[in-house]
Amino acid sequence: MNIGKENGNVEMKSKQKWKELIEENDYILVGVGEEWESDEMGEELSEAYERLAGMLAGTDYFVVTTAMDGWIWKTDLDKNRIVAPCGNRNFLQCSAACCEEIWRREDAPEGGQCPRCGASLVPNTVEEKPYVEAGYLPQWKAYMTWLQRSLNRKLLLLELGVGFRTPTVIRWPFEKTAYLNQKSTFYRVHEKLFQLPDNLDGRGNAVAKNSVEWLCSL
Repeated sequence: MNIGKENGNVEMKSKQKWKELIEENDYILVGVGEEWESDEMGEELSEAYERLAGMLAGTDYFVVTTAMDGWIWKTDLDKNRIVAPCGNRNFLQCSAACCEEIWRREDAPEGGQCPRCGASLVPNTVEEKPYVEAGYLPQWKAYMTWLQRSLNRKLLLLELGVGFRTPTVIRWPFEKTAYLNQKSTFYRVHEKLFQLPDNLDGRGNAVAKNSVEWLCSL
């Protein structure tokens, strides 16, 4: 495991340099993790999403997020290019998972009970056992199709604030994708969990910064 911190190259890049880096690649894959999860869409988080949307505008990108706060859906990012496999607290499901139906919180059945079985309604997130996955599966299929197109093409992976809460969703798959695609470049930005595997042959870049703050500083 490579535990060396980023050597200054990445954080010294200007916004223009990052624009050039993005334009050099055919596909841009972004992972958004726990550092971006917040009870409120504060100014800093809002600015970070705004900067991310601006950086990705006009590119062929996809965003995978494990943040369950739902804020990403209120940004300028293309909703058809986002998948949230861990769910969204703004949607509710049957706690017994008797059906695959989910409801927006504001449109939920009266009484907070499932209209099919009477069980209580709970947030539609991976924290619930069982978890109703139907809400994200169409976008996951779109993501898998997009990812297949990126094979053997110039791919930039930008992992932002992803820890080990659900490593099988972003962290480990991104490492595998970067390893398999020899034309890829991988950036991992995290305040503490910035470490990289040793098998990326110099294509991996670790940035030991809070990813929200880092993106706002570009």
